[in-house]
Amino acid sequence: MAVLTAAERGTLIEVWVIPRSSRPGLFGVHDGRLRARVAAPPEHGKANAAVQKLLEEAIGAPVELVSGISSRAKVFVAVSSDVENVRRRLGL
Repeated sequence: MAVLTAAERGTLIEVWVIPRSSRPGLFGVHDGRLRARVAAPPEHGKANAAVQKLLEEAIGAPVELVSGISSRAKVFVAVSSDVENVRRRLGL
């Protein structure tokens, strides 16, 4: 599966999360996943919320967690966004 995939609800985004990072942000693709660093700890959904906010700001559209709630490997969906728009907004 690629980093971005078209889906019924929008575009699926595969993400590898690095919590408790001193340098938050999106850092390109590694092993087929968008690398996201967040300062938040992986406790009580804090890191998930931080990644969601990071993606929403970058894409300019609502983003929802689809899978990987307790894993570093996550899949988000950019609701009602097409693949090319998401690719362009993320600089991929």
